[in-house]
Amino acid sequence: MQPVLRREFVDIELRSGCPINLTMEVLGDRWSLIIIRDIMFGNRRHFRDLLTHSEEGIASNILAARLKRLLSLGFISKRDDPSHSQKAIYSLMEPAIQLVPVFAMIGAWGRRHLPVSEELSIRAQLLEEGGPPLWDEFMEDLRQIHIVDPIGGANGTCTSPVLAKLTAAFLEVRARSLSQAS
Repeated sequence: MQPVLRREFVDIELRSGCPINLTMEVLGDRWSLIIIRDIMFGNRRHFRDLLTHSEEGIASNILAARLKRLLSLGFISKRDDPSHSQKAIYSLMEPAIQLVPVFAMIGAWGRRHLPVSEELSIRAQLLEEGGPPLWDEFMEDLRQIHIVDPIGGANGTCTSPVLAKLTAAFLEVRARSLSQAS
């Protein structure tokens, strides 16, 4: 596969030709993968949703800067929301969609080595258990709701069966946690 070198990559200080280093140069800041995660697994497609539903509490200026950078690097796209003249819809592009196996492996590693919560790790567990066949299915779903029909993906008329399964598991664990806490 021939890499697509975007003009914006030229401005990044490249320390070496190592693929791990180059990936970290592009995605290694504190927020980029978190934003992609929230768009991918939370289907958060508007600025306000990304800002107010962030588990990690991203500041609005940081979110705006990272979205701008992810746009310029071709990880996400932005289009006007036909349902609201002042809103934009953010969608994943192919380079971000191809990060599904990376998220699955990072999640699996985190579940094994860090004190994660069941609620926030259930999706990682299901991705690990499903392995490459589930990752491929999820990537196809993401292409449908982000590239083929981004408006339908944002407003819910075009859905992802895999995302629905991951979300249902998350909501089930959250409900169980809340009932045990009360």
